[in-house]
Amino acid sequence: MLFVGVDWAEAHHDVCVINDEGRVLGRKKVNDTLEGVRELHALLATCTEDETPEIVVGIEKDRGLVVNALVAAGYEVYAVNPMAAARYRDRHHVSGAKSDPGDAKMLADLVRTDRHNHRTIAGDTPLAEALKVLARAHQNAVWSRQRHVNELRSSLRDYFPGALEAFGNDLSHHDAVAVLAIAPTPSLARGLSKAKLVSALKRGGRKRRLEERALELQEILRREQLAQPPLLERAYGLTTSATVAIVVAMNATIDELEAGLAEHFEQHSDAKIIRSLPGLGMILGARVLGEFGDDPNRYADSKSRRNYAGTSPVTKSSGTKKVVLARRARNRRLAAATDQWAFSSLLQSPGARHYYDELRARNKSHHMALRQLANRWVSILHTCLERGILYDEYVAWPQVTDKAD
Repeated sequence: MLFVGVDWAEAHHDVCVINDEGRVLGRKKVNDTLEGVRELHALLATCTEDETPEIVVGIEKDRGLVVNALVAAGYEVYAVNPMAAARYRDRHHVSGAKSDPGDAKMLADLVRTDRHNHRTIAGDTPLAEALKVLARAHQNAVWSRQRHVNELRSSLRDYFPGALEAFGNDLSHHDAVAVLAIAPTPSLARGLSKAKLVSALKRGGRKRRLEERALELQEILRREQLAQPPLLERAYGLTTSATVAIVVAMNATIDELEAGLAEHFEQHSDAKIIRSLPGLGMILGARVLGEFGDDPNRYADSKSRRNYAGTSPVTKSSGTKKVVLARRARNRRLAAATDQWAFSSLLQSPGARHYYDELRARNKSHHMALRQLANRWVSILHTCLERGILYDEYVAWPQVTDKAD
């Protein structure tokens, strides 16, 4: 058996090969190319005389072309969390010294002696991987748009408070961007006729209450308000026009990603089960599926799934002291998705609402109650996926449904 440590980097990778006894059999630097992967295979071939050796690889990365190539070659690949790798390095070297070849050797030693404490790369299907890529791109686009919206709100507060009164905080709404695109300053906004406002709202996508909404906006935008000097107002107007153009582009990007995400999600065999759970719509359901993956052997039980989601607490016990804390080392995207899922379920599931209210009555904060509810939902999801059954409110929350009956 050969144990391989790969210290991944953007330009090249340091590789170290050791045997069962920990003796170094070979070292090499390989590029992040097809030729580099071939060199890695050639190095392994020179380190053993077996035709089909068992090869175990440790690498601080769970995705990418190199990782896919190693998995496709039939190697047993372990994705080691960088934080765990750093702790393992300190376990053997207290000097704080660090080098890429040394890290490769450390990863090889880690999978040689401690691989039972880590897990192999999940065998998710290409469809689940595609969902994760699209879901993360969609979330990044939403976050990016919100940053620009925050900048726009801050700018409008300095010179155009009437726009905030007219559109509120939803400055990415099609009404807001349509009107601000033609009237980025108070002076231009005051001169808008009802016909121009109606035309702008139509271009933005509004189809109902056009004239009524146009009159509402006209009345608000023509109110007296504090104003900046004309020269400064025009400068603010130019920055607003630029930001609005970015928001419009981001809206189109988000719509395109949502369409692709929905199309891929509907093709997955687990989509029907996931969408049967209260609070999980098309986008949030796809995000949850993409982050959890669909490898049936990835999670040994519901607890391991909850640990990965970060919904289960961490208990620290030493001597007479015992404290239960929120889990910080977690998949943050998945944790955010489960938190949103728990909040959305409060209006759709009587059982979830009753459970949340009970937690609040026990002096749990809103966020603590949501996290505990999310923990319960992840456990229910695991059971549904494991058994291949749709969600049933009476089975999930029997005490609540019995009382309701």
